[in-house]
Parts: sequence; structure tokens; C-alpha cells
Amino acid sequence: MVSPGILLVDKPAGLTSHDVVARTRRAFGTRKVGHAGTLDPMATGLLVIGIEGATRLLTYVVGADKTYEATIRLGQTTGTDDADGEILVAADPEAWNAVTDVAVADGIAALTGQISQVPSAVSAIKVDGRRAYDRVRAGEDVVLAAREVTVSRFDVLATRQGEGVLDLDVIVDCSSGTYIRALARDLGAALGVGGHLTSLRRTRVGPFEVADAVALDDLADARTLTPAQAAARILQPLTVSSQEARDLRHGKRLADQAVRLDGALAAAIDEDGTLVGIVERRGADLKSAMNMPEAAR
Repeated sequence: MVSPGILLVDKPAGLTSHDVVARTRRAFGTRKVGHAGTLDPMATGLLVIGIEGATRLLTYVVGADKTYEATIRLGQTTGTDDADGEILVAADPEAWNAVTDVAVADGIAALTGQISQVPSAVSAIKVDGRRAYDRVRAGEDVVLAAREVTVSRFDVLATRQGEGVLDLDVIVDCSSGTYIRALARDLGAALGVGGHLTSLRRTRVGPFEVADAVALDDLADARTLTPAQAAARILQPLTVSSQEARDLRHGKRLADQAVRLDGALAAAIDEDGTLVGIVERRGADLKSAMNMPEAAR
């Protein structure tokens, strides 16, 4: 029997997130595998994979803040806002006169904090039931609605001048739903020279770091986090007695116990180290928001 758990995988370039899920299914001998947050084929880095009953925890990972390392190429606009797309426009030499260090810094500052961002049309967002990128590939003109996102860090680590282009190596901390391709596109547009991504690597998802991830070729020897270990990283861990664990599993509330929570949710873990589930406040009481299968530790 396959044990439930959370697996951290370092996705290589050239594969889809679905490809990684398929490889994980084969390696672990189970169909019940999912991931928390898609990475484009061009991108590398951290995928958080749920196996068996631990897939229930992915709901609480998807919305976590993330960290990316990327290279933004100023001077060229592509049809996909990244290096996989065809170059549509190259900046005129005269346009570079306005691209000073101060202008770049101001452009980045304008894209930091809470911003309204229009996602790239070539994204996984569904439009009337179909992925936006499928509609674009079918020749449709797709314009997605703007959304509020938060970019808490947008720092330039290095710059490289090329023939008609300027590459910026950047690191970005952002809320879930932020498109780094859109940051590249919008920075280039603001500077009047266009921009796109040439590389993208996700290094963090919430409390999980790519440094702890396994390479895709090493899945056979990979160790997973138990549901209890993973949930205790994602949420406040809350130790419950055997009786409280039984009550939660049977849908009963823990009367007058909401004071034990620091926030809105917690990971209820019994005295044996088994994840009972996720609990939430309900007035002064605690109730189960999600129960784990009893075999999942």
C-alpha cells in the first residue's frame, strides 16, 4: 500500500507539470497524485506534489506566497511573454535613450506592492471552460481580466548588456496568482522597449524550499513528508487528545476551544503524531474543515 505524503520535486525545463505528475504516478505506483501550482514547460523549480490522501492538503498550499528567480530580457516583445514565443517587436535604438538605471528602478517600484495585473494570454486560466493558452493556439484573441496581486519583493541581482537587449536577473516574492511573465511584459512596456522572460525558476512555495526537493530522475529513492509533517509546516500545529480526534472525525465540534487557534485554521495532530485533519473556528468552537483518512499519518 502506498503511504500518503507530500513530495517536493525540482522540475526540469522542457516538461509540463502534468508530465511530472505522470512520472510520480509511475514511480509510486498510484493514480492518486496531484500538484499545487502549475509551472510552464520553460520554467524549472519547485513543484509540491501530493500522494494518496495527502492530496487533500494541496488546497492549503495552492494559495501560499512564492519566490521566483528569473531573467527579464528588455528590448524584445514575444507572443507568449517568454522565450518560447516568437519575437514580435524589437526596440528601436532611439528608445534605449530613456532606459536609465533610474527608469528601470522606477519601473520595478511601480510593479512592487499590491498591483493590478493582467495575466499573460498564454496562461492556464480557464475562459468559458477552456485554458487560455488553448484558445490562443487555436487563433483566438484572448484578453484576460486584471486581478489584484501582491509583489512583496522585486530585486535586481545582476544586469547584462547584449546586442539590442538588456538582461536583468531578478528575484521576486509574490502572492499566489502572480505571473512573472506579466511583470517582464509590463516592465518592458513601461520602459518603451518591450520585455519578456528568458528563464524562470521557482525556489519557494510557502514553507517549502527547492533546496529540499528531489530531482525527477531520483524519484525511486525519494522520501516524502508525512501528512502531519507537511500540515505542521503549512498551518499552526494543534495537538488533540484521542477523544478530541474521535469527535472531529465524527463531525463533532470541540466546544469553547477556538481560543487555542492563533489564526483561522490549524492542523489537528493526535498524540500519536497522526494528522486528524484541518480545523477551523466556528464561533467559540472548533470544527473540522477537512478530515484525513485514518490511515494517513
